[in-house]
Amino acid sequence: MIKQACKLSAVLLLFLSGQCLAEVKIVVHSSVADDAVTSSEAANVFLGKTKTLPSGHKTVPIDQEEGEEPRDEFYTKVTKKDASQLKAYWSRLIFTGKGQPPKAVLDDTEVLELVASNPNIIGYVSGDADTSGVKVLLTVE
Repeated sequence: MIKQACKLSAVLLLFLSGQCLAEVKIVVHSSVADDAVTSSEAANVFLGKTKTLPSGHKTVPIDQEEGEEPRDEFYTKVTKKDASQLKAYWSRLIFTGKGQPPKAVLDDTEVLELVASNPNIIGYVSGDADTSGVKVLLTVE
């Protein structure tokens, strides 16, 4: 009886943990011509594979600090990399001189302030962040 209860609890926990994953929004300055990007296009910008949006608009990606929930959600959902894979990815690029990771800011508020004040910045925020004043290019659930 106890084993069945433990198994049921484990299954329920797995189910609920999948339901608790948060949305992430990719945001840019409201003047940017692009109205949307795909997850793949966003991943390429944040992994340093391209410096432009589909329209050709130059972008500078900014990250949130390690350990922030929006960062973990963004990289897991958009780039399909967890924290250790991301560190390994950037370590290789830094070592070979082929790239640097995006600069990190503290939280959603700082991302939104930077994006609203600079037409070249692209960032991501949690799904419940107030994005009035910026343009949302992609919402990832």
